[in-house]
Amino acid sequence: MSTTFQLDTSTSRANPTPQPMKRLTVPRIRARKTDGATDEPLVMLTAYTARQAQLLDTHCDLLLVGDSLGQVIYGLPSTIPVTMEMMANHGAAVVRGSYHAVVVIDMPFGSYESSPEQAFESAARLLKETGAAAVKLEGGAAMAPTVEFLNTRGIPVMGHVGLTPQAVNVLGGYAARGRSDAEAEKIVSDAKALDEAGAFAIVVEGVVESIAITVTEAVSCPTIGIGASARCDGQVLVTDDMLGMFERVPRFVKRYENIAEIIEKTVATYACEVRARSFPGEEQTYQPRD
Repeated sequence: MSTTFQLDTSTSRANPTPQPMKRLTVPRIRARKTDGATDEPLVMLTAYTARQAQLLDTHCDLLLVGDSLGQVIYGLPSTIPVTMEMMANHGAAVVRGSYHAVVVIDMPFGSYESSPEQAFESAARLLKETGAAAVKLEGGAAMAPTVEFLNTRGIPVMGHVGLTPQAVNVLGGYAARGRSDAEAEKIVSDAKALDEAGAFAIVVEGVVESIAITVTEAVSCPTIGIGASARCDGQVLVTDDMLGMFERVPRFVKRYENIAEIIEKTVATYACEVRARSFPGEEQTYQPRD
């Protein structure tokens, strides 16, 4: 038994709650792919808050504290302005709100690219301050030495190839990658380099489906698709996208619900009741005792 902070939904407060620590581990995630195949696909979603993590945790193998929080939480134009402080704060919240899934934290732009030593310092800080199990970084063969450097020093790394949002200024936008033979070959070689460097899984984002399938067959570690293929070893989506929090979503997103509409209708009802003085009513106010 170990103590972890779990949200008590009856009080909306975080209280120390004894939980049997059944959290999945990085080696168990890596071992889900054997002999080039994964029998049961891995499920991963993004999470940014303790309550969101709590709701997702039971159903997911991995929770990604994505740098997408820059846009989803902070209203930034891209992931590039995201800071280490943002990732550390939200990462700690997600760890507190979960006890089953492996929590992976995105390394923000500028925190790992200059050298393996810089990457180790940043990654070590994130794991120390959050309790997460692993980090994710973008880039292919160029980042393979960094992945190996971190892995051999006790920091598990998830790779990311194809459409890499932190490189949007170089790529010129968020269009699908791998449409030319040269680009397709590079994506495959990038994935192989990360696999050989010790990445325990690789996100394959926004690529032509045939390339995603080739990558999945070419590497020994699990691939996590997003805008890729159902034949990847797992899938990830930005939770707010799949829940329908935004009107416009990428082509590869399936909106499973329209939570934004539910919120808007609920708030409209609340506003009407306040203006009509029907809220708060007797059930929501304190009356003198007899």
